[in-house]
Amino acid sequence: MPDNRVVVYKGPGQVGVENIDYPKLEIPDDVAKGLGLKKDAPHAAILKIVSTNICGSDQHMVRGRTTAPVGQTLGHEITGEVVEAGADVLFHKLGDICSVPFNIACGRCRMCGEGKTGVCLNVNPGRAGAAYGYVDMGGWVGGQADYVMVPYADFNLLKFPDREQALEKILDLTMLSDIFPTGYHGAYTAGVTTGSTVYVAGAGPVGLAAAYSAQLLGASAVVVGDMIPERLAQARSFGCETVDLREPGDLPDKIKQILGEPEVDAAVDAVGFEAKGHGEGAAEQPATVLNDIMTVARAGARLGIPGLYVTGDPGGVDENAKVGQLGVRIGLGWAKSHEFVTGQCPVKRYNRQLMNLILADKAHIAKAVNATVIKLDDAPTGYKDFDKGAARKFVIDPHGMVPAA
Repeated sequence: MPDNRVVVYKGPGQVGVENIDYPKLEIPDDVAKGLGLKKDAPHAAILKIVSTNICGSDQHMVRGRTTAPVGQTLGHEITGEVVEAGADVLFHKLGDICSVPFNIACGRCRMCGEGKTGVCLNVNPGRAGAAYGYVDMGGWVGGQADYVMVPYADFNLLKFPDREQALEKILDLTMLSDIFPTGYHGAYTAGVTTGSTVYVAGAGPVGLAAAYSAQLLGASAVVVGDMIPERLAQARSFGCETVDLREPGDLPDKIKQILGEPEVDAAVDAVGFEAKGHGEGAAEQPATVLNDIMTVARAGARLGIPGLYVTGDPGGVDENAKVGQLGVRIGLGWAKSHEFVTGQCPVKRYNRQLMNLILADKAHIAKAVNATVIKLDDAPTGYKDFDKGAARKFVIDPHGMVPAA
């Protein structure tokens, strides 16, 4: 069997690359035992990783801000080549290059039937929904690796129709596993449409993807707020207006200076539970962004919340925050008749259409998020740079298959 390596969480602020077994066509022990399923997985495929990305959600674990155990494998943004397929895989063949939704879904339960693949009922005994290499999301091995096993392959894999074209556009296509659909989901569920004005909180990769998606959806103006100048500059690079939240002043006043009024038609939280207050050197205030988007969204607006919120945060600022109980001004949202959409993005709802935009040369998401290719062995450095606020989306290329590398 070929060698296999994977990025592993080794304690707060530390990751390493370790050797692990080559994947088998088997589901994890905890999933099989917890749900009473057969361990053999003839419905699965093994993929040679073409590209796999570092995500802000991974960074939460690496900072020690989740209940992830030391040894947790990492990586849920996967694009790969099929190198082995089980007997029940009917519609994918060896050599196919595919995008893998970060949501692991069976394709057979009630939630999958309703298109809610982020909360599949048959892939995680602990709760609805699972992901590769993520705490509390089942025991599925992460994809920041050389090889990975994908269950229910016919349902989960999105095949790229032309191998050569896919490799040429792989830096865009690699974003289909998570952040492009997630950013699009944030903007779409916030009701962004032709002529909308939009506020996106956070200029990390998901925030940038949400801002770019808002433009694709026809927004007339997209305002992005953040506290890192390099990330704000990246948002401006594709036509967004920006607000530096380190500077004094109220957010509605800053938006009024840009748009002529202090409210927007739609707002997106792309920050999540590690949010900070406003101002230079502001401390962590985890409800800040949720309260901000309620404040600046007009009455009757919808709020897209792809930013991650957790039920267990050992580093929470107080006992409430440690269990995900935050000081959200729900009365404000109620008074303004806001609609909230939270939770994992159901990637399969969007990935095929977004793939078509990329292949038609009408979406250039890699440029928008400043995709930067690194080797698997350089993943620890990528994590450190990302944690410092680098305005980049790190794409790991384990096998030298990414042309831009």
